[in-house]
Amino acid sequence: MLPDHRNWFTEASTETGIGFSLHTKEKLHSEQTPYQTIDIYATETFGNLMVIDGFVMLSTRDNFLYHEMMSHPVIFSHPHPRKVVIIGGGDCGTLQEVLKHPAIQQVTQIDIDERVTRLSELYFPELCQANHDPRAKLLFADGIQWMQQADAGSVDIIIVDSTDPIGPAEGLFQQPFYQECLRVLASDGILVQQSESPLLHLESIIQPMHQAMSSAGFATVRTLHFPQPVYPSGWWSATLAYRNAKVDFRELDAQNKGFDTRYYDAAMHHCAFVLPPFMK
Repeated sequence: MLPDHRNWFTEASTETGIGFSLHTKEKLHSEQTPYQTIDIYATETFGNLMVIDGFVMLSTRDNFLYHEMMSHPVIFSHPHPRKVVIIGGGDCGTLQEVLKHPAIQQVTQIDIDERVTRLSELYFPELCQANHDPRAKLLFADGIQWMQQADAGSVDIIIVDSTDPIGPAEGLFQQPFYQECLRVLASDGILVQQSESPLLHLESIIQPMHQAMSSAGFATVRTLHFPQPVYPSGWWSATLAYRNAKVDFRELDAQNKGFDTRYYDAAMHHCAFVLPPFMK
């Protein structure tokens, strides 16, 4: 018997010819902000679901995969991380993971839409427990403009936790933005950005991102990958751009990290950077 589609949320992509559905209990919230439409659903099996402009952003059940892999690999790849900037990340899950590292002294998060954060505090409170950490500074502004005004060499790690490269996020995937990131990063600085699905977006996003980052002046660019059930194809990636050519991993620190994670550990760090032949 076919399901009653009135009780399902479906994200359909005409570009890729695929769709993803979750059985819902009810719509908890819907609003049009000055920037986008945000919907919150309660689902039968994935907890709460945030949808922006019709695209799945996160679910209660599997967000830990994304947030852990957007934060811990890059932090453990930096020799002495102290200052971190997050562009986007309004749900605050990445912020919370970054602040698990006691060596981090300051995290500035810049998201253009404050409503994403306020709704996350209501419907995903488990992701927002570090919002009032004294090391955290939440700004609601344009991340590209903030980067243009930031001091040179003032940041150790930049995490671009953005939506898909459309609308307000489109400029975050272009060479001029990467050049500003390079300027703002200190000598050992690293930029990491979510880079969509290796299966669906290798030629359209990941490869152009590598080229744009290299053309901007980054010495080394690497992509890691991880599962993400609620995103198109269920397979996602993040791309790291290193200011200098040296690629390091503080493996002993990762093995003795002193905080809990559900997916990331030192072994997974190594595995995530092992690419299948078609991605090399």
